[in-house]
Amino acid sequence: MGLRYKVCAIVIAVSFFACKQEIMDKVSNENIEVTYPETRKDSSVVDDYHGTEVQDPYRWLEIDTAAEVGSWVKDQNKVTFDYLSQIPYRDKIRDRYEELFNYVKLSSPYKVGEYYFFNKNDGLQNQSVTYIQKGLDGEPEVFLDPNAMSEDGTVSARIIGFSEDDKYVAYAKSEGGSDWQEIHVMEVATKRKLPDVLKWVKFSGASWYDGGFYYNRYPAPEDGLELSAKNEYHAVYYHKLGEDQSQDKYIFGNKKEPLIYHYGGPTEDKSFLVLYAASGTDGYETYYKDLKNDGPIKNLFSGFKNKSNVIDNVGDNAFLVMTNIDAPNYRLVKIDLDNPAKENWVDIIPESENLLNGVSTGAGKLWANYLKDATTRIYRVDYDGQNMTEVKLPGLGSAGGFGGEKDDDHFFYSFSSFTIPNSIYKYDVAKDESTPFFASELKFTPEDFVEKQVFYTSKDGTKVPMFIVHKKGLELDGNNPTYLYAYGGFNVSLTPYFSTSRIILLENGGVFAMPNLRGGGEYGEEWHKAGMLLNKQNVFDDFIAAGEYLISEGYTSKEKLAIAGGSNGGLLVGACMTQRPDLFAATFPAVGVMDMLRYHKFTVGWGWVPEYGSSDESEHFENLLSYSPLHNLKEGVSYPATMITTADHDDRVVPAHSFKFGARLQECHEGDNPVILRIETDAGHGAGKPTSKILDEEADRWSFFFFNTDSPVKYMQG
Repeated sequence: MGLRYKVCAIVIAVSFFACKQEIMDKVSNENIEVTYPETRKDSSVVDDYHGTEVQDPYRWLEIDTAAEVGSWVKDQNKVTFDYLSQIPYRDKIRDRYEELFNYVKLSSPYKVGEYYFFNKNDGLQNQSVTYIQKGLDGEPEVFLDPNAMSEDGTVSARIIGFSEDDKYVAYAKSEGGSDWQEIHVMEVATKRKLPDVLKWVKFSGASWYDGGFYYNRYPAPEDGLELSAKNEYHAVYYHKLGEDQSQDKYIFGNKKEPLIYHYGGPTEDKSFLVLYAASGTDGYETYYKDLKNDGPIKNLFSGFKNKSNVIDNVGDNAFLVMTNIDAPNYRLVKIDLDNPAKENWVDIIPESENLLNGVSTGAGKLWANYLKDATTRIYRVDYDGQNMTEVKLPGLGSAGGFGGEKDDDHFFYSFSSFTIPNSIYKYDVAKDESTPFFASELKFTPEDFVEKQVFYTSKDGTKVPMFIVHKKGLELDGNNPTYLYAYGGFNVSLTPYFSTSRIILLENGGVFAMPNLRGGGEYGEEWHKAGMLLNKQNVFDDFIAAGEYLISEGYTSKEKLAIAGGSNGGLLVGACMTQRPDLFAATFPAVGVMDMLRYHKFTVGWGWVPEYGSSDESEHFENLLSYSPLHNLKEGVSYPATMITTADHDDRVVPAHSFKFGARLQECHEGDNPVILRIETDAGHGAGKPTSKILDEEADRWSFFFFNTDSPVKYMQG
């Protein structure tokens, strides 16, 4: 026996709390008292919706730049962080998470001329760094480092487009997590920054053509309202390299209708400019312009009921289009531009029973991405639709990155699952063969955990799939802390993905569950429509049924069950905790849409009207009021322990949603369960959040979760 083991044996004889023995911290939440700040109410604020009066006493919290709101935020944060600091294992959880998070994270390389680019985070860098190397055997060099752009790591930057000759690159820079971006330009070979700076850009790439690029922007907002004012008159512009932004050419927009998104770019061979106009997040019109002959902008698909996306052009008179017209699971069709009527379309990839999630091009082939029960399948297809062959993936999970330029003979793709960290593979097109290129190395053992998919029955009899992840050998005794996460909206598909943070839950005996609720896109447009507009209650019923299933099957109990979601998922959590406060021990609504009567009045909220409906219409007002989290809180109810999270720079779902919901919840709640608001500063909706803030936020979330499900937390020493 070595010295280390002799010491261990001696100590174990004295106490079982030592030397690689698990330590358990267990403290009742009754030990931490919470006194909420006073929140002013203005009873005079009343709105009339189609003859129904609705009070809005916390309307003043919508003005997030007001001094009174700033003071309120500080008071709320003081209560929150005082509470969190008293959880005895909070620092231990953060230390463990930092240890887990500290591994190299790499994106798939992509080829640009003679160079390869990729993103890399050495482990704990606040932002990932873009690297460049000459050929696959070249020495990597730093190309773009956002960490050098700010002291606190709150500036993010990403590459958004290369020029046709691969000489220049445009990148987008964002501060404090805001959706607002500035576009800058660099010379690739020298890394020299050019004077071009484009402002008031949102939701844009840089699509290069003829010595410049197309991009999307808004007019400059009023001073002081940059993060809250409604964004209107989105349009496509063309910027010529070297010119001032004031000289940019207005290409595509609608000067009579302010609430339309506009975006687009040229085809790979630069023959056509393809443009889109969307009234929101569901459905869009498609237009095109012949660039070779400087033709007019022509409409290809009108109306906002369907989604038709040009994948590529075939010669000078045909498009390959992925569409859901007469195909709720989508299909790929060939459209002759001289005879574009639907009866002349030719099916290249017909609709199937599985969702056609996307089609990309590369190496002279089409790459069809399917979802089968929310896991990825990839097929290579000839341009005429022949020789459809499935690509063998490393396993069941999520894969992305298939495609590239027409003359590529290989490319790189990523693969991950709930238990497999993001891994990069090189795919040889001629050999139809994948070889490992990069595997993440974490301080945990994937083989210790199991992931599975079950199907449960929702309130109306609909079968809903759900992924469940936990340690092998888990006892189904109803005593396992369980974290139920979902989204359920906007046609978004949730597929298996790896989360370092989730290891904290799993290694402490917890269960992670992720159902694919209606409103998502996992089973095509019919699944999406079954959870939108007047069918939105189906989403909440599906989520509640998921919780009931986990309890009935012995995974957990209502005393151990927490629910979580962000953005539209924050709405999901808010609606379910108000409808079934008895079912959950803890709730985590993050950057949620909580005021369903006024969401469309801020920034880009108007774009969600096709998904939710608007309170401006009587029918939709009644539906929205029936589930709006803010308006369905009731005084005297004991609500679950709740940690609401938002950020002061969130200009997508403005923090007013969380502010008003939190104030009202603290007013209504009866009981000892804590209701706290964690309001991050210099952060936004989530994108670009620095590692330091991620570590703190996740440590707080898991601490709150374990503490309020009265669950033991285990640590390893030695």
